[in-house]
Amino acid sequence: MLRKLAAYERQNRLDVALQEIGKIERTLFMLDWLETPDLRQRCQAGLNNSEQRHVLTQAIHTFRQGRIIDRSHEAQQYRASGLNLVIAAIVYWNTVYLQTAVTHLRSTSAVVPEDLLAHTSPVGWEHIAFSGDFLWDKAAASAGRKTLNLSKQARAA
Repeated sequence: MLRKLAAYERQNRLDVALQEIGKIERTLFMLDWLETPDLRQRCQAGLNNSEQRHVLTQAIHTFRQGRIIDRSHEAQQYRASGLNLVIAAIVYWNTVYLQTAVTHLRSTSAVVPEDLLAHTSPVGWEHIAFSGDFLWDKAAASAGRKTLNLSKQARAA
């Protein structure tokens, strides 16, 4: 069927009809967009997550100004896969750390609303040193993860 459609002239009646249907669909979506604040918020949240991941990718991949200059396709795939692996490790670590923080807050009878957690993204990277200066805390290393960074008020409670 796709071959038959591809064999038609560019501006045949079917093509023109499909373009008009596309315009109607776009108009309906734009009206929904204008009338529904929830739709705009969900789309904006998705865009924010994508942009946050892109910024993390740029922060990690600053060597050679963020360009993949390998000549072979296989080497380019290895480099891109390695970058995705590092990003996945950071997101996993942040997820584990956030879960530890939520568990701690709930153990202290603090209210942690689920709707607030739905807007929390594990893509943050401000706490990661990409400069190569690493300070190792032996106590945290033996426990398997970094201790929670609690404020002085929370420690006293």
